[in-house]
Amino acid sequence: QLSKAGKLTVPAMNVNDSVTKTKFDNLYCPRETIVDALKRTTDVMLGGKQVLICGYGEVGKGTAAALKGVGAIVYVTEIDPICALQCCMDGFKVVTLNDVIRQADILITATGNKDVVTREHMDRMKSGAIICNMGHSNTEIDVQSLRTPDLTWEKVRSQVDSIVWPDGKRISLLAEGRLVNLSCSAIPSFVVSITATTQALALIELFNAPSGRYKSDVYLLPKKMDEYVASLHLPTFDAHLTELTDDQAKYMGLQKTGPFKPQYYRV
Repeated sequence: QLSKAGKLTVPAMNVNDSVTKTKFDNLYCPRETIVDALKRTTDVMLGGKQVLICGYGEVGKGTAAALKGVGAIVYVTEIDPICALQCCMDGFKVVTLNDVIRQADILITATGNKDVVTREHMDRMKSGAIICNMGHSNTEIDVQSLRTPDLTWEKVRSQVDSIVWPDGKRISLLAEGRLVNLSCSAIPSFVVSITATTQALALIELFNAPSGRYKSDVYLLPKKMDEYVASLHLPTFDAHLTELTDDQAKYMGLQKTGPFKPQYYRV
């Protein structure tokens, strides 16, 4: 916003949209932490539960994969036809929130948007349902709409509130709508390392760049550095890259050392 308004006074790197952030931290971290977060906070059996995930970006993909793996029945809401098509091809049913809200045992937001789940939605949820957020910040679930005189909040344990409706219906809200894996789970240090390396290299790139390379604007991390972040973590798996021959590199129009994909390409 500052850049568009002409008020940004220094160059900035958008590491949040770099491949080594979106395709690793956003995908594999939720895949490993959503089940952990649900188990730490509740005693719910996930096999056979009907889970509704709002959003099928990288976070939604990781979340859905993990819950499918433990036998949950997963539904997904999505606004983007490309993500929706990916969702269908991965074997999940794309629905609207209103279609399945009454039958959902667990509702998880993962859109990065605001007011995705409103009081009207929660009024229609079944008793015993669990609701939590895996998306950005704490804006996705309208928690403030639950703080009304007609609803009773009962603290079950740390990060778990049972909200009681006048008719006795109860819904469990985890972490008051904040990121449930950050609040209720252990984030793997390895995936944090990938993101932190991306951030560190972005700062190094800005610091070492020749004068004039970067104007007062927002840039994505150069693809070469994205690939370097990944290469630094390959030895952990004893992984060995194949090297192009000179003829292969010439045929593909690449340098043998990369970058191997254009800047716009999202792996």
